Amino acid sequence: MSELRIFYKENDKIRIARELNILKKIDKKDIIWIDLLDVKEEVESELEQFLKIYIQEDEEIEEIEMSSRYIQTDDSIVANSNFLQENFDVEPVSFIIKNGILVSVRDVELNSFNDTVKKMFVNTRNFPTGYHVLVALMETRVEYDADMIEDTTDAITSLSDQITKASDSVDEDVLIQIKDLQEKVTIIRQNIMDKQRVISNIMKCDFFPQDLQPRLTMIIKDINSLFEYTRFGFDRLDYLQDTFLGLVNIEQNKIIKIFTVVNVIFLPPTLVASMYGMNFDFMPELHWKFGYLFAIALMFFFTGFILLIFKLKKWL
Repeated sequence: MSELRIFYKENDKIRIARELNILKKIDKKDIIWIDLLDVKEEVESELEQFLKIYIQEDEEIEEIEMSSRYIQTDDSIVANSNFLQENFDVEPVSFIIKNGILVSVRDVELNSFNDTVKKMFVNTRNFPTGYHVLVALMETRVEYDADMIEDTTDAITSLSDQITKASDSVDEDVLIQIKDLQEKVTIIRQNIMDKQRVISNIMKCDFFPQDLQPRLTMIIKDINSLFEYTRFGFDRLDYLQDTFLGLVNIEQNKIIKIFTVVNVIFLPPTLVASMYGMNFDFMPELHWKFGYLFAIALMFFFTGFILLIFKLKKWL
């Protein structure tokens, strides 16, 4: 869905427009934020000429080098950051801020943007410039990251309970779930690391409003705490993986034990049967009337004797 939203001030209130024509009717100082959601190249070109900025192509936005993800000039900032969706797909977003006007470029709908818009209309005084909107967007995004970490932690706890309750019948699905959770925690960690790098560079900007520095510092602290949660998640998943493999080894040992016991039990009867199965001329029991019953009884005796030993040794 393509959408253009222009947020500007009018009579101490924030208004929203969806056509570029409004830019010719209002003062640049009143423009706060221009949000571009999968708009056409013609719209981007017209906006570039109006604000004297450069909007990067998708390939440039997706670059992972720091020199491409954060660019600062004398009067502008270009910051590219990844935003996670609910399905853990990564969506790159580009932020351009110049003369207090924020321009955001993205291709998909993001809940963090919608929540920030709600905050703007609820408390308009907290959003006098695009700098304040950018900080609010980052704060909201970090809150969403925290929620995703909490959901992942709950999933890890649920999986731990599942392994505990089904300790006698673990299967490969558990290992697949552990692997999926490890991938999710890795994606979240990479995402918050990306935010940390962007915020750290913004804090070094000379023209970024000083009144926003405490909020940026708080975002960094929140990100650092999220790092601890992700590390804890990795540790728990490693523990669950070791537990799973231990349970698998126990199951395998039980099976091997059963086969060993069966082999040992039937070994003496097999020896008796093989002895009396030999065809030699001189065999004392060959023509004995009770020879067959004696051989059967001997087999049962050895079987019972071995089972008794196993019981006394508590191997069964």
